[in-house]
Amino acid sequence: MRFPPGHLVSSGCLLAEASHQRQSACLKFPASMRTPVAAKPRIALIIGSTRPSRFADTPAQWMLKQAQARDDMDVELIDLRDHPLPFFDEVSSNLYVPSQNPEAIRWQQKVGQYDGYIFVVAEYNHSITGVLKNALDQAYNEWVRKPFTAIAYGGTGGARALEHLRGIGIELQMVSTKSAVHIGGGDFFSIHPFMGNQPIETIEANLTASATAALDELAWWAKATMAAR
Repeated sequence: MRFPPGHLVSSGCLLAEASHQRQSACLKFPASMRTPVAAKPRIALIIGSTRPSRFADTPAQWMLKQAQARDDMDVELIDLRDHPLPFFDEVSSNLYVPSQNPEAIRWQQKVGQYDGYIFVVAEYNHSITGVLKNALDQAYNEWVRKPFTAIAYGGTGGARALEHLRGIGIELQMVSTKSAVHIGGGDFFSIHPFMGNQPIETIEANLTASATAALDELAWWAKATMAAR
């Protein structure tokens, strides 16, 4: 049977047009890793900061509300405070060698349950937090061929941190959405508790369109990669 280029087929193969002839690039996954195509994507919203004085809860709860209002995904909040991971000290990534630390294994089992991710991204010195980078490093197989989006914040809207996160995601074989939510500049200062301390709803009109676009793309990529896996 012949399929059009780029058509996803249930066996886990993606057909692509290359040069002047049609080629088939098939990625085989064990049955235990395959998700029924008709299933609703399971999405984890991961809070990427653990500081006692963190601001992350405000954007996390707002983004969770936006995602839970949709009917095309199931979303669960994951707080890195609940996962006291050591600094990465395994022999290698679990791509090559099974991890030994019980917390690392528990983390891998947790994030492996999901079909996509929303990261809450704080910007520290033009990058993501150390605790989020460590959490990403503590898994590999569980991230592969899954999409992510983000809500980022900081003076420049967390833009530099998010670009760094996208580069890390590519190395983990993840798919980043083009759209994301950025809380920066006057909006950030107006709602930060140490500054304006206004409710996030006061700037909601500036965030809704980008949140909708980010979640639309996340849902599309989650369904596409679920079918491919």
